[in-house]
Amino acid sequence: MAKKLILFDIDGTLLLTGRAGEHALRSALRERFGVEDDLSGISFAGSTDGAIVRQMFAAHNISASPENIADLLDGYVHNLPHELPRREGRVLPGILVLLEALHAREDVVLGLLTGNMERGAEIKLTHYGVWDYFEFGAYADDHVDRNKLGPVAQARAVERHGISFAAGDIFVLGDTPKDIDCARAAGFWAVAIATGNYSREELAAHGPDFLFEDLSDTAAVLAALLGESPGAP
Repeated sequence: MAKKLILFDIDGTLLLTGRAGEHALRSALRERFGVEDDLSGISFAGSTDGAIVRQMFAAHNISASPENIADLLDGYVHNLPHELPRREGRVLPGILVLLEALHAREDVVLGLLTGNMERGAEIKLTHYGVWDYFEFGAYADDHVDRNKLGPVAQARAVERHGISFAAGDIFVLGDTPKDIDCARAAGFWAVAIATGNYSREELAAHGPDFLFEDLSDTAAVLAALLGESPGAP
C-alpha cells in the first residue's frame, strides 16, 4: 500500500517553549565557557542546533572545535528539562487533533524533520506529551545543514517500513522559509504554517505548496496532505 510520509518541524510548528531552548543555551554558554550573552544576535528560526552553536562561538571568538560544540550541546540538553517548566510554552492550535487523525491512518507515516538534536527533540516533545506520535526523525545530529536532512528522513522511513517513499508522497511541515527550502532541496511538498516568527505574507513570498495560518482546520489540512475532499470521512 502506498503511504504518505509526513515530516514535522518542532519549534513554531508543533509547539512553543517560551524560549526555553534559548535560556538553556545561555546557561550552558555561561557554565561551560564563562560567557554571558542574551543571544539577541543569533538567528534561531529554522537553524539547526549545530548552526546555532557555531554562530554563538563566532560571536565570542571561541573555537568551533568538535569538543567545544559537544561540550556546549551537552550543557544545553542538561539544562533544557529544567527550563521547560519555567516557561509559558504550549502545543499549538490543532496539533493534537491533527496528530491523532494522522496517527490513526494506515496510509500515513509520521516523522520529524527538525533542527533540534534528537535528545533535545525528545525532551521538548515528551514535556508536551507528543513524542510518542513520531516513529523516527532527521535531526541536527545528522547534519548541520538543514537542507541535507530530507533524504535522511526518507531513508529512515524506507528502512523502517521496507517500502519506497517517493518524493511526491513526502510532506514537510514547518513555520520558516528554511523549512520550505529544506523541502524544496529534497523535492518534497512544502507546507508552511504561520505560527512561528514569520507571517503568512512572508511565508507566501517563498512559494510553499500549501500555506496555513495554523493547523486548527483538521479537514483542510488532511485535504492538502492526503488529497481528500474536506468532507471525506
